[in-house]
Amino acid sequence: MSWKKSALIKSALIVVVLGLAALSVAWYGHHRGSGRKPAATPAAVPVKVAMATRGDVDLSLTQVGSVEAWSTVTVSSQVAGQLRSLAFVPGAHVHKGDLIAQIDPRPLQAQLDQVRGNVARDEANLIKARADLARYTAMLAKGYVSKADFDTYKANLGVAAAVLKSDQAARELAQTQLDFTRIFAPFDGVLGAPLVYPGAVVAANTTGIVVLNQIEPVWVTFALPQDSLPAVRLAQTRGTVTVQARLDGDSGHPISGTLGFINNAVDATTSTITLKARFDNADDRLTPGQFVNVTLPTTRIANAVSVPVVALQNSSNGSFVFVFKPDGTIEQRPVTAGTSTADRTVIDKGLAAGEQVVVDGQMLLVNGSHARISAH
Repeated sequence: MSWKKSALIKSALIVVVLGLAALSVAWYGHHRGSGRKPAATPAAVPVKVAMATRGDVDLSLTQVGSVEAWSTVTVSSQVAGQLRSLAFVPGAHVHKGDLIAQIDPRPLQAQLDQVRGNVARDEANLIKARADLARYTAMLAKGYVSKADFDTYKANLGVAAAVLKSDQAARELAQTQLDFTRIFAPFDGVLGAPLVYPGAVVAANTTGIVVLNQIEPVWVTFALPQDSLPAVRLAQTRGTVTVQARLDGDSGHPISGTLGFINNAVDATTSTITLKARFDNADDRLTPGQFVNVTLPTTRIANAVSVPVVALQNSSNGSFVFVFKPDGTIEQRPVTAGTSTADRTVIDKGLAAGEQVVVDGQMLLVNGSHARISAH
């Protein structure tokens, strides 16, 4: 009996010890937990925002166009001769009146000198003919010469005057031909590579020396489907139609121009019509032969709410935008999107003008996120 009693006592002691240990752990955990700091607020996500605006929105068409020189000419000599020198650097800008090339002037200078001698001779002959006529006029009045002789001297005066006039014209022509040995730029532009080099004999009005392109301004030519033509005509009724061009790989702002030409016939083969836009090109960003993306407005939606295209997001439930609220939280708001331009989307329902929408940083956002506007 004493052995059984001892075992019971030991069991009771073990139970008491375990109970005290459990109470100690519970007390320690309680007091330790009460000293913890509250959970930190999630960090605000940096985002960029833009304002939803209300106003007229111009819908647009985008096509591929090509840049053309405003005018282009192959510079050639108006006289035949040997090319003495080139006075330009290939690819250089030149102004109207700048010297481009020089033809050997010596043969034409000799012709001019010869004609000048003829004119001097003719002037002397004319003076003599006038003196002879004056003298024979007085003699005719006194009856010293016959009327036939007088008429001969009168005719000689007329011949001398005619010969002088003819040689004076020949002198002007020779001078002009000599002047043509110096070839000048007919307008401001950019020169290409030489087509001939000094020492070559050039033919008058045949041998090209260099191609000159006028690039301020330039044309951008593009084609539109014929069913887009009425919209373009309607846009013209509202005033000058602004056309924008963007170069592939150019991170700069789009280049603005104006619609300047609509062809007078639709191409029956392609059912397209050719248009041209004028660009000032003062910064030389456009070069003849380049391909550019051309955008022009066609239809105007009045008094519409719009946001940048990059603000609109899509999910399985439809379109939405992230609205940046005044308290710095984000609301994922479903919207009904309308038509889009090159850089803005019309919001038919779900957004009011003046609200701020996120345009960069959406990948880190969910409904209720905290955000801050980034300056970069």
